[in-house]
Amino acid sequence: MEKHTPKFLIRLGLFITGGLMLFVIAIFIIGKQKNLFIPVYKLTTTFYNVSGLQVGNNIRFSGINVGTVNSIKIINDSTVQVDLIIEKSVQKFIKTDCEAAIGSAGIVGDRILIITQGSYDAPLAQDGQQIGSREPVEPDGIMASLQVTADNAVIITKQLAEVMIKINDGKGTLGRLVQDSTIAENINQTIVNLKNSSKGLDENMNAAKENILLKGYFNRKEKASEKLLKETEDDRAEELKENGEK
Repeated sequence: MEKHTPKFLIRLGLFITGGLMLFVIAIFIIGKQKNLFIPVYKLTTTFYNVSGLQVGNNIRFSGINVGTVNSIKIINDSTVQVDLIIEKSVQKFIKTDCEAAIGSAGIVGDRILIITQGSYDAPLAQDGQQIGSREPVEPDGIMASLQVTADNAVIITKQLAEVMIKINDGKGTLGRLVQDSTIAENINQTIVNLKNSSKGLDENMNAAKENILLKGYFNRKEKASEKLLKETEDDRAEELKENGEK
């Protein structure tokens, strides 16, 4: 019978030990992914389109990973059922009016399922209960919308360029206003005339006040203003006096 050398036995022992360690690590990773080592409960929801969601993707509530997607199956041509495994410790926070939405972990990250917060007075979602859902926004739809926006921006830029060219060439009312110095001088002269008219109006008013026929009217207006001011001051003084006595 062939005898094994000590070196061979050491290698064999290391190989077996390494294999066992890899097996334990694999069991731990799979168990953690499937939540085998913590108490869990199940919820379910439905979508028209899961938008790339896969079994094993994380479930988040308030930005925290609280479970994983357990299964995805097609019910009919318009309904896809998604079964969720949620940690038992967060069951007290998930209400019946919470909704499931599909998002992504970052801009180009894996798809995740997000559970929104429910109302304060809603009952708790029980094991096996179905919650509502929000249909995801497809990346293709976003790209199509951005393309339309970009096309509109190109059209607007082109039109603005055409308007600026016409203005520089002196075409149109605005172009003539910018290029024609005569129009600008006329506008300046109009402003000067308005200032002169305002000055003349002030002079006419001062002259009217000095007129014998109108002087009595302006005196009465001035006395009425002085009387009103004096009554206001007297009322204020009396009010201050009453407050002082109190």
